[in-house]
Amino acid sequence: MRFIARYAKDKDNFFEIVTLYDTKMQKEQISKQMPHIKTLAHQHPSAIWFERKMQDDFGIVIVDAFDKRPLLHHERFPKNTHPMCKAFSSKEISFGKFEPYEYEVVGGDGVFQVGVGPIHAGIIEPGHFRFSQAGERMLHQEVRHFYKFRAIEKMLEGKTLEDAKAIIERISGNETIAYQICWRDIVLEASHQTLPLSLRKWHAFLLELERIIHHLTDLGFIPNDAGFGASLAFCSKLAEDARRKMQELTRHRFGFGAVGFTLKEIDTDSLHTWLKKMQESIEFYEEWIVDIPSLWDRLDTTGVLPLKKAVKYDTVGVVAKASGLALDRRIQEFYLQNGFEMASEVSGDVAARFKIRIAEVKNSLKMMANLLQKDAVSWDLESVEDGEYSSFVESSIGELFMAIDIKDGVIERFFVRDPSFMNWQALHIMMRNDIIADFPLINKSCDLSYAGNDL
Repeated sequence: MRFIARYAKDKDNFFEIVTLYDTKMQKEQISKQMPHIKTLAHQHPSAIWFERKMQDDFGIVIVDAFDKRPLLHHERFPKNTHPMCKAFSSKEISFGKFEPYEYEVVGGDGVFQVGVGPIHAGIIEPGHFRFSQAGERMLHQEVRHFYKFRAIEKMLEGKTLEDAKAIIERISGNETIAYQICWRDIVLEASHQTLPLSLRKWHAFLLELERIIHHLTDLGFIPNDAGFGASLAFCSKLAEDARRKMQELTRHRFGFGAVGFTLKEIDTDSLHTWLKKMQESIEFYEEWIVDIPSLWDRLDTTGVLPLKKAVKYDTVGVVAKASGLALDRRIQEFYLQNGFEMASEVSGDVAARFKIRIAEVKNSLKMMANLLQKDAVSWDLESVEDGEYSSFVESSIGELFMAIDIKDGVIERFFVRDPSFMNWQALHIMMRNDIIADFPLINKSCDLSYAGNDL
């Protein structure tokens, strides 16, 4: 049974704990006077971040957890302050007493610690990595994020679905279209409507365009981190070309506002020409890159995530598929009819994650050609009903899950689990016994979202 998410809701007289698996959902009510629950992390290690988040957000105690450190609350976050409780309404939080964070470290003769971040030399969001080293060899790594604490979950409370969209689609720039489609599916469920096929195809086209932008960027940077800069130059040109196509089609480079309920007539001929050119470019790139032995010496057997660990940590997306775990929310009739093919590798290393991205770019271009049609659509939404709604989308990083509760026509609880929230927790497995110089290479091969975690 695959674990997906665990989160809390503040009800009038109790907390409700929601635990979601791939086959079932469980709900548990706990007293606000004694808000104690048992951990799931002994069976599902990735549950620990969800539980630590509940502890910070609501003050819920995980009685038998092996890790009770704060997750979101950093060193000067005030004690006994839980912003997701309904009773919390302050617009400002004063600094509390500084309390050092206790990192997980490996001790022993000759073992030392290396810190990377949270301020990085490149264009990257805040994130800290703490390594225990024996010479160049990495013994252990701990990931620590959540430096922004944007309070998106709290911010969305009391907003209509329409007003919330501009915030939701900006949660993670890598997955703008995916977040919008999750929002769209909840709107449709809450209004008891079915999307016209032409609109569904267009939104799927944009989702695959977003996927190739993200993958092409990675296909440039991964070899670059192994010292092969020519790949970065070539793929950056392709990624920029795709990004400009996104702007041409949606009026924004990241596709903000792209997923709606009207559609103008599309110039399919020019898009088919562009897709053919992109297909030729990625085929040339694949033929070129596979014939560079010195590059594959760095990619092969580096940053291995074995299948057993990929399953244990409930990984998703490219990270899971590269280890032989065939998970993809596009395994459904609509996508299969439009040419979806599962990409899968078994070695679980940087090379496997690189190959998955090439295969997915090629398959996305094929699907995009099948999804194109000229129809214009103007469609009116019905009003939404109160209730609890959820949706899934396969983003470029992996399975995205969103849940929204609507009460009196506005959002009462918003929760989203970015695929990176799962995969970051498995990153330390990939580091063991590789050298620290391979950390950027391994990290980029997963290319996880920082913003998607930092709600």
